[in-house]
Amino acid sequence: MSFYQGYRNLWGPAHQTVDNNGITIWLDRTSGSGFKSVKPFRSGYFGASVKLQPGYTAGVITAFYLSNNEAHPGFHDEVDIEFLGTTFGKPYTLQTNVYVRGSGDGRIIGREIKFHLWFDPTQDFHHYAILWTPKEIIFFVDDVPIRRYPRKSATTFPLRPMWVYGSIWDASSWATEDGKYKADYRYQPFVGKFTNFKASGCSAYAPARCRPISASPYRSGRLTGQQTRAMRWVQTHYMVYNYCRDYKRDHSLTPECWT
Repeated sequence: MSFYQGYRNLWGPAHQTVDNNGITIWLDRTSGSGFKSVKPFRSGYFGASVKLQPGYTAGVITAFYLSNNEAHPGFHDEVDIEFLGTTFGKPYTLQTNVYVRGSGDGRIIGREIKFHLWFDPTQDFHHYAILWTPKEIIFFVDDVPIRRYPRKSATTFPLRPMWVYGSIWDASSWATEDGKYKADYRYQPFVGKFTNFKASGCSAYAPARCRPISASPYRSGRLTGQQTRAMRWVQTHYMVYNYCRDYKRDHSLTPECWT
């Protein structure tokens, strides 16, 4: 899928260029940039190949994610793949996150699991994807599952239609080592490149009989043994933070952490 087949500019039009291969977006001291899918989805597989900026990128977030924030401001759902910028000589952090109904209860309940990657994401394009079904969410890197988020209840799982987004923006207050290092615009522009877009599944306008996509050859939808072993390998060697293992967090509203 080419960019214009499925997406449009959302903000910062002067900070993005589109060609036959995809879209390049950048952040400088005047603005960042973002794009959005033309239609919303209620399930599906959503991916893009991304190449990140090398060097000093602290405070900068490059993101590919699902959200319905514009339809439900302050009470939205979101599924994130976020690349947290870094300082010289340190690796990017890939943060995966799930929000359900935003801060509707007065608290923003994030479900962050963070990874370092087994390759340098600034040297070449790699494919990052979210598989969202009525039963689970699976995050992929180059077709390797790195995280599975199961549906435990309707209150802890996003069920309302969401759009697909990409963006680059300044999150100096928290992005790099909890805000210790800020965006330094002496190194601007900060660039993110996206190509090889994949978006397939059930749009919000599809008939009810539309069948969700699965990552599995099994009717149950469970991962194969090979996929399970690959995910365990990533989580064993490259996971650097798991909210379920954070004793400082209140887990009363995250039942997926109880087992």
